[in-house]
Amino acid sequence: MAFPQAKVEHDLLCAISPDSTWDAVIVLASDVNSIDNPKLVQQIMQHQKVDARIGRETVLMVSPDVAGGRLVFAPVGSLQRDMDDVRRIADAAKQAVLMAREAGAMNPLLVLGALPDSSAFVHALEVAYLAACQALWQPLEAREALNESEIEPIKTIGLYSASPVDCDWLMAVEAGRRLARDLCGTEPERMSPPQFAEYCQLAFADSAVKVAVISDDAILRRDYPLLHAVARASTHVERHQPRVIRLEYTGQGAIENTLLLAGKGITFDTGGADLKTDGHMAGMSRDKGGAAAVAGFMLSLAKYQPKGVKAIAEIGAVRNSIGSDAFVADEIIPSHAGVRVRIGNTDAEGRLVLADLLSHLREDALHAVSPSLFSVATLTGHAARAYGPYTAYVENGAARQADCGNKLCELGDLWGDPGETSRLRREDYDFVRPRSKADDILSSNNGPSAVTARGHQFPAAFLCIASGLDKHELSSELPLPYTHVDIAGSGVEGGDWQHSKPSAAPVTALAARYMPKG
Repeated sequence: MAFPQAKVEHDLLCAISPDSTWDAVIVLASDVNSIDNPKLVQQIMQHQKVDARIGRETVLMVSPDVAGGRLVFAPVGSLQRDMDDVRRIADAAKQAVLMAREAGAMNPLLVLGALPDSSAFVHALEVAYLAACQALWQPLEAREALNESEIEPIKTIGLYSASPVDCDWLMAVEAGRRLARDLCGTEPERMSPPQFAEYCQLAFADSAVKVAVISDDAILRRDYPLLHAVARASTHVERHQPRVIRLEYTGQGAIENTLLLAGKGITFDTGGADLKTDGHMAGMSRDKGGAAAVAGFMLSLAKYQPKGVKAIAEIGAVRNSIGSDAFVADEIIPSHAGVRVRIGNTDAEGRLVLADLLSHLREDALHAVSPSLFSVATLTGHAARAYGPYTAYVENGAARQADCGNKLCELGDLWGDPGETSRLRREDYDFVRPRSKADDILSSNNGPSAVTARGHQFPAAFLCIASGLDKHELSSELPLPYTHVDIAGSGVEGGDWQHSKPSAAPVTALAARYMPKG
């Protein structure tokens, strides 16, 4: 999994000189006056005399006096308004690096203009690098079918900075983001449940993360009954059979935080017996974005190896197929935690997979140091409807008391991986209440979440109950912070789940919060 390596330059004059090792200079700035280098200013203003686009849009200039003879000026627009954030720089970096690539550059240098005196832009250079890597990523199928070095030719991205930059941390994050994009964005046969597990095993080979894969049908039926029910119609097809992937990282030194993450890995979602119609099945190979993000974050930990952190992840890689053995609405299935779940709609399958994973992680949390639990999933259209392209963090009481969601949002803003916090209410628990003594909880209603009131909150209430986490509220002897992370709106760029690039959200936000720099 090659990707552009980050390298810091502290001497700008040497870095931009024609005899340097860089072959393009990319300048990201609000305007020419904010560029603190007379040579670059002179070059840009000279071209501005013959090209009125300069300063209004991203432009490539032929400049023999700079490295590689290529100078790209990408205006970032206003950075002074209340609504402006570091994504202005990320957007400009994406356009500029693609232009440099098309011009033949393989080792461009990023240079930032002056920034507002605000903490909002403290990581602007690193965000520009991550954005460039995002723009340059090509799908796994393309890299395997074509010449990878031709479709991803850029090898190194230079970062001009007068201050130190932790490139090891930055590349560890990008390694995780790249794995997340590969796992999420790959078509359902190439990344079927067994292939998903194999790709994880390959990614974590000889790393600081231990990998265990459960494939035995009898064990899955016994220990992950809800997950197995979702997979039931796929079990007779060997290449579609379910997998549970367990990843464990233990940092050196005394453990200060234990992270327990459940990832929804629906490798293809037909909707099951409640079949998706009217073309809504297209893009459902990306319903594994939550699992992909969890695996990506774990790889970032493996690469950087922070001290004092322990992380355990369980990923459910499952195909929600339609067939003669498909599970159906009205079935009552006990969860791993012993909660009798009445199925309301088979297209609400992700919460069933997550509930069993969370129940196992809950058992790990009982003996862990400072545990925090997360479920990460492309779960509801309502999250996208409510928050657009932002990750939704839905907290239980203990997580809210620990300010978990707000801290992730604050750091996500600084790192270009933004989110919004949400909270559980009594209506959410009431929504999934049992309607008779025959069951303990209803999995869902039978309507689209996007038009259901509190459509992204009530699934978190279901997960609390079905996994047994409702026994660990603030009033209990052992409160357990739990945050449900819905990336249905943030998991791909632009909201096109069939064609857009996976964003790898919320890998960067998680790394910023729980992977302290050395």
